[in-house]
Amino acid sequence: MALELNHENFEAEVLQEDTLVLVDFWAEWCGPCRSIAPLIDRLDEEYGDRMLVASVNVDDEMVIAEEYRVSSIPTVFIYQNGIIVERLVGAHSYKEYVEAVEKYLPDQPVNSPS
Repeated sequence: MALELNHENFEAEVLQEDTLVLVDFWAEWCGPCRSIAPLIDRLDEEYGDRMLVASVNVDDEMVIAEEYRVSSIPTVFIYQNGIIVERLVGAHSYKEYVEAVEKYLPDQPVNSPS
């Protein structure tokens, strides 16, 4: 399950994080957001040992959404060392999310033996 971000933990969990972070900006009333939710959960299950998967409810955290100019949802940002390296606006396929993530991940899981 994706970590819920808010104004209190966003900086520490995203901007100061050394690992890759995927952030899903969504809202309860958004149909496309609900349709990609299982894909985001699957990314967390499959890549959670190599990156952080998190979400921002734009209705609850309007300041964060405005700061990052999220004007359409769902929007998925991928952060590396606190910098947005990838933006996916609208609903995408699981394959597209995987391709975006894998561009920035190390070849092996962080905790795997060498």
